[in-house]
Amino acid sequence: MEERIYHGLGLHMHQPPGNLKLLIETNEWEARQIILCYERPLKYVRAFPDVARVNVGFSGVLLDQLQDEEIQKRYASIIDIPRMLEGYAREENIELIGMGYYHPIFPLIPKEDWEAQLKRGREEMRKVFGREPMGFWPPEMAFCMDLIPALKKSGYEYVVIDGVHVRSKRPSTREETLYQPHIAEYEGFEIIVIPRDRDLSNAQESGLNPEWFANEVRSKTAGCKKPSLVTTWSDGENGGWFRQTHEPSGFWGHYFAPYMERLTLGEIFVSPTKISNFIEKNPPCSKVSIQAGAWNIGTSGGYDFSQWAGSDSQKRAVEDIWELSRYYHELEERLKQREREGIHLSGVETVLGSAHEHLLKSETSCYLFWGDAWIPRMYEVTNRARELLGEVDRTLS
Repeated sequence: MEERIYHGLGLHMHQPPGNLKLLIETNEWEARQIILCYERPLKYVRAFPDVARVNVGFSGVLLDQLQDEEIQKRYASIIDIPRMLEGYAREENIELIGMGYYHPIFPLIPKEDWEAQLKRGREEMRKVFGREPMGFWPPEMAFCMDLIPALKKSGYEYVVIDGVHVRSKRPSTREETLYQPHIAEYEGFEIIVIPRDRDLSNAQESGLNPEWFANEVRSKTAGCKKPSLVTTWSDGENGGWFRQTHEPSGFWGHYFAPYMERLTLGEIFVSPTKISNFIEKNPPCSKVSIQAGAWNIGTSGGYDFSQWAGSDSQKRAVEDIWELSRYYHELEERLKQREREGIHLSGVETVLGSAHEHLLKSETSCYLFWGDAWIPRMYEVTNRARELLGEVDRTLS
């Protein structure tokens, strides 16, 4: 009998540039806690192959670190990272979700940089896992309608949006909007929208049990069209709930495994699903619009981008990124013009490419999220980018 209520359980995985190396050098216990979080989805899905379905997103910069031979050697006493990555590539019950390579807040960075972040993110997924993702998880769930054409051009079919920002274009209850996929259109491009339940996602992040979850889902979807899709999404490696090394006390042992056991016994009616499978069987037709915003995190409710651009220092940092981007793209165009004129300057393209890499790296959301504590790290990256661009500028002048 087909289940009437489906659960799209999602986990977001990300580490800022160089953080896995820094952790293993300075805080081995925290490094152990975090690296084990990346292995557990694979371990627990394999333990319940008939019922377990999980959706997992990796940032490109995290995947890059996990492929680093030095990182793999330093963490080898904890887990076999290459074997883990190979396991994800082969595991059919885990849907892999994409995001921007350096985990940028897309609405806060120049549109000129969106394509590179999206393209690099997809290329990294293909390189590591042998396939490209259908779905997109916006870093920090920061989204605006302008992003839709860029996502579609990059090859994405659906995007996960915090449900508080989804607005139906026809009369409907909040629950009807929240527990179905929809279509959002912008400038002639359409993408499927998967709303995230914020309340249940908060519980997923901090602590819950299968019975409570099943009761909540039953109550929330009571008046909704069936089949319904309840989508929860949280970080998969942050907080003691996920990092708990005594697994019976954490997310996987206290909640997920009992959830799967009860599902196997027919005691719970909510069926986990890969999001793409649900969409395939239940293609959306209702239209929605998306209010720009992010998810609730830190001190922010996510109704704007104040967690990343609310303070004066954060605003100045964002302005610095925009100025750097303008400088890069101006020099890029000047170099192309020289080439059109038949003038080829040895080595300039390599230096410009290095500057571009630093520009994209500076757009990592973590530099802004942690405010004054991390913004200096961003300036280290942008300052180096400017040095390289200055070298290019002098050569082109």
